[in-house]
Amino acid sequence: MNFEELCLDPRLLRAVTEMGFEQASPIQAQAIPLALEGQDLIGQAQTGTGKTAAFGLPLLQRVDPHNKKLQAVVLCPTRELAVQVAGEIRRFAKFMHGIKVLPIYGGQDISKQIRSLKGGVQVVIGTPGRIIDHIRRHTLKMEMVATMVLDEADEMLNMGFREDIETVLSHLPQERQTLLFSATMPKPIMEIAREYLHQPEIIKVVKKELTVPKIEQYYYEVNPRKKGEVLSRLLDMYDPALSLVFCNTKRKVDELVQDLKGRGYFAEGLHGDMKQSQRDRVMNGFRNGRTDILVATDVAARGLDIDDVEAVFNYDVPQDDEYYVHRIGRTGRAGRTGRAFTLVTGREIYKLKDIQRYCKTKIRRQPIPSANNVTQIRIEKILENVTDQIQSSDLTGLVAILDGYLEEQDYTAAEVAAALLQMAMGEDTGIRKQEDDFGDTGAEPGMVRLFINIGKKQKVRIGDILGAVAGESGMEGDLVGAIDMYDKFTFVEVPREYAADVIEAMQHARIKGRNINIEPASAPPNVDRK
Repeated sequence: MNFEELCLDPRLLRAVTEMGFEQASPIQAQAIPLALEGQDLIGQAQTGTGKTAAFGLPLLQRVDPHNKKLQAVVLCPTRELAVQVAGEIRRFAKFMHGIKVLPIYGGQDISKQIRSLKGGVQVVIGTPGRIIDHIRRHTLKMEMVATMVLDEADEMLNMGFREDIETVLSHLPQERQTLLFSATMPKPIMEIAREYLHQPEIIKVVKKELTVPKIEQYYYEVNPRKKGEVLSRLLDMYDPALSLVFCNTKRKVDELVQDLKGRGYFAEGLHGDMKQSQRDRVMNGFRNGRTDILVATDVAARGLDIDDVEAVFNYDVPQDDEYYVHRIGRTGRAGRTGRAFTLVTGREIYKLKDIQRYCKTKIRRQPIPSANNVTQIRIEKILENVTDQIQSSDLTGLVAILDGYLEEQDYTAAEVAAALLQMAMGEDTGIRKQEDDFGDTGAEPGMVRLFINIGKKQKVRIGDILGAVAGESGMEGDLVGAIDMYDKFTFVEVPREYAADVIEAMQHARIKGRNINIEPASAPPNVDRK
């Protein structure tokens, strides 16, 4: 079902369209019409199925932007989810001027939250403990609340919040709408529903029995800002002749296509906003080999029947388990081998675990390849092709030409082969003696010691350094070696093959809000700790 069919306010529809969503997910298609009617709901759906839009869009449609009093509350189990949900609802409300959305949770300065609430907030997304704190301080006035949402209710119960949930619900007006969303429906959830919901409609997104074809499946945990770089490395490393890249929105398709073209790839996009003539042109280019990479949304990719796709990349984790199966099933056809790669950021790891459980498949975690890994594998592939060429071709005439060239020039056969290899790579291979790059930095064997101009006096902790190095570079955190912190600077050891990547990634990084400088340590350190 398209969002246009859901009777949404034109301003909400404009925001959804701008965000690039093409079609409502099953939970959205079922929940939104009922919620717009004011019906109480119990929605059983997994994380990542589009629950936030299922309650967020009708919630916003019921809010009066001219009334500055609190009108809707969303209860979440964690501060991370509260911030995430608030961000999404703000994006939905982009064109509904006058609506203010505020996340409130423990660990944040409560005085700032009180000032924001006094300024007038119509929608609050918060954790149970902090919501109760504000109710008791009379800084959160619930008498005008028309919509109450319990998001991930089973998770809140698992964390021991049942009494808190009931306390919050008891302060609400009798005349209200309550929407409850939960992945599972244990007995305590149904008891809360019977007590506090009025004749609720029950919606279940039933999962089909899904089977995944025999395809090599991998995932990479990445920094959201590094997804384009990681995708490029995987494309370079595996060098598929034809590959499909899936994004969740039309907007992301367009952005990624431009990014890939800027990096020199032959990529085209496919999504619902394109005319049929444009779609035909893109598909013909992909089938004929003029385009190596097709970037598409799930809706646009329906009906694609191409046998030679060697790899599928989930640039975004799919919103539905079935989408994952449909996506990766487009490789490994006709008895060929296929690979599927998924880039995972933050909480998406939980959605990926759901996919593995429901699809009864194994998706293996892989370390993000370094630039040196990519180079080595590309060389191995070229040398494999060389071996095939030697075994399958008569090279007698070419050997004679090469012998004559070597007699005339002062080069060895190995030097000529290395030059041809570099030409085949199409760029500087980056293969040099490691000592020439970094010299002796005083690190353990196989490691490079890096200097960072920030330390204890800036109230930096070892965890801040580790998080920044791993987060910015995309390197696995457990690969980072010794971290020695002093008052005004820090030394950190990283694997030699990742050192250049870490330095490049950290050039514009900030730690504790401060710009930093990072460079190889010039010599084994012998420093005064002060």
